[in-house]
Amino acid sequence: MTRLQQIGVLIGLIIVAALTMFRASDPPVLKQIRDVTFDEYQRLVPRSFAAMPVRVVDIDEASLREFGQWPWPRDRLATLVERLSDMGAAAIAFDVIFAEPDRMSPRNVIQEVEGVDPSLAAQLPDNDEIFAQSIEGKPVVLGFGLSNEGNYKPPVKAGFAFTGESPLAAPPHLNASTPLRPRLEANAAGLGHVSLNPGSPSSVVRAVPLFLSDGEQFYPNLAIEALRVAQGASTYVLAGAPDRAGIITSAKIGNFIVPLTAAGEIWLYVTPNRAERYISARKVLAAGGAAPDVAAQIEGSIIFIGTSAVGLQDIRTTALGENVPGVSLQAQTVEQILSGRYLSRPDWADGLEILSIAVVGFLLVLVTTFVSPAVALVCGLAITAMALVASWFCFLYAGLLFDPLAPIVSGSITHFAATSFRILVIDRERREVRRAFGHYLSPSLLHRIEHTPDALKLGGDERELTMMFVDVRNFTEISEKLTPIAVVQFLNTLLDALSRHVVGNEGTLDKFIGDSIMAFWNAPVDVSDHGAKALRAALAMRETLAELNARDAFGFGNARQVRIGIGIHTGLACVGNMGAKTRFNYSAVGDAVNVAARIESCCKDVGFDILISDSTARAQSGAALLEAGAIPLKGKSSRTQIFAVIGDEKVATSPEFGALHLVHEDVMSALRVRSRNSRKLIGAAKLAGVQVLPGLTEFYERISGRNDHFREENDLPENQAVE
Repeated sequence: MTRLQQIGVLIGLIIVAALTMFRASDPPVLKQIRDVTFDEYQRLVPRSFAAMPVRVVDIDEASLREFGQWPWPRDRLATLVERLSDMGAAAIAFDVIFAEPDRMSPRNVIQEVEGVDPSLAAQLPDNDEIFAQSIEGKPVVLGFGLSNEGNYKPPVKAGFAFTGESPLAAPPHLNASTPLRPRLEANAAGLGHVSLNPGSPSSVVRAVPLFLSDGEQFYPNLAIEALRVAQGASTYVLAGAPDRAGIITSAKIGNFIVPLTAAGEIWLYVTPNRAERYISARKVLAAGGAAPDVAAQIEGSIIFIGTSAVGLQDIRTTALGENVPGVSLQAQTVEQILSGRYLSRPDWADGLEILSIAVVGFLLVLVTTFVSPAVALVCGLAITAMALVASWFCFLYAGLLFDPLAPIVSGSITHFAATSFRILVIDRERREVRRAFGHYLSPSLLHRIEHTPDALKLGGDERELTMMFVDVRNFTEISEKLTPIAVVQFLNTLLDALSRHVVGNEGTLDKFIGDSIMAFWNAPVDVSDHGAKALRAALAMRETLAELNARDAFGFGNARQVRIGIGIHTGLACVGNMGAKTRFNYSAVGDAVNVAARIESCCKDVGFDILISDSTARAQSGAALLEAGAIPLKGKSSRTQIFAVIGDEKVATSPEFGALHLVHEDVMSALRVRSRNSRKLIGAAKLAGVQVLPGLTEFYERISGRNDHFREENDLPENQAVE
């Protein structure tokens, strides 16, 4: 080793040691930068908004204009509870603290009037009593706040069990709470705290404590208490560390297991604020009753009641930089649990990041010292980029939060300092750089055609085909907001990504019809299990579209999600070269083509993205399918049975789909006989469905409006119902 190399190594090691010590001390500035980095990750790929059985009944500005300033008389809140309960809400949670008597109650007002006989007050109604009676026996959850005065603590409506060492010391400490009105507290089905980030100096809500503790008892927050009540669960099961007290690793809430931080917090993975999450309280309290679309959203959903009115000062900041009502974060907590999308920062993350500075820095010093600056630059940038990529992919695919700053800063400073030194004192050497080139892989279907020319038969040929039609939803609305060039770019991006799955599953792309794809299987050569391969292509299209939307490949922003409908049918068709002698196209015509196209158009009414006919369904050996009714098709004398495609064989064998399938069969039976119990069953199916596929929420919201699709020929009269 030369003297210059020794100096270079010494400089590099001094920098590495300084960076390692700086990170080990973890000053507040690094913590703030870490939080901002994780916020940026969420802004790049926020949690995708999907229809969930969770809604916020919003006391918004329009509601205040119609019914007057807040607080409202509690007899109006009683009416709100009755309306929501009648519409089939699974749980009703108030992000409101009812600590004081209702000062607008007639009984309280008359007591303040001088000269009035006190006995008259006892004869007047009490709004608190009316409200308390309305919530009795209903799935209502009330919120309580934290207090630094007194020693009052609310009763706990659920039991707690834990495994491992006691985790009682893990959550934030509850000193005291604001007392609720006694009758309200007694009649509520659940009680939960409404604090989102107690004790945090930051205005941004990044993690929410699901539990508080006074050292002897746990107290759940409003969101998970609503989820517990909605499921009819009676106990929380907390998992502690096996060999260390004061740590929570996860919580089981009914059928959901939620990973937590050691302090019992859930990292919020938020979606952009969406209008679809909210229902104005004005619409629920409308004089003529709620509209059918409002009732459909309420049915089977967990309802949070809160306010977005600016003057009521319940506005919080999310990791996306949006100012949102606090109640929406309660709703997003439940949405996140239902979706199964979690973020977590392991306990060993700090140690890994400190170690990475020392190891990466040491390696960079060696590379910079013993290779040319050009190669050292490539290696240094590669190591630095690997840290960022590793952190990003851990977030993107596993929801793990690792700070990329430590290896990036150490790698960049170490590399560029040592490389700059070498550039100043050592002559640079030139090296050739080879470019990597991609590999071309011929599709398997073309390979078969090339090697079995006898199997290719041109001209009219009647054979069994599996037809597929794919169409973009609301394409007219999308195209109206884009320039012609932008429309072409959008279609090229989408259709190229989707059509790959047709070719990749041995299908034949017939044509692109505007924003639609027509494809078929089992021609021009025989394709075994062509129905199953068409199904696999459709499921792959669903996943690809979700990925394109998640990374905003179309440039529409998070506010507009592209959706498609897919219809599949298996039947006889004529396939071959069609057209003029000098210009023709290889295509298929026949009844099977028409049926597939019309099934695809039914996706809008059914509220689901992939529908198949019964002839295709019979050819599936293990796919996850749900009956979607028998639909009338133009030109067909009898209705066509259709099925919704939920997933592949792995989904079909999952316990979540098994539970959903049982409930779905009950829904089908109830709809066929017009049972009044169908609404309750649909609500249960909505809750079970979100554990399998978020898109099932819209499917079940629309199913009750398609009664004719489930009527048998010898069914009951249309207006007759059975218990």
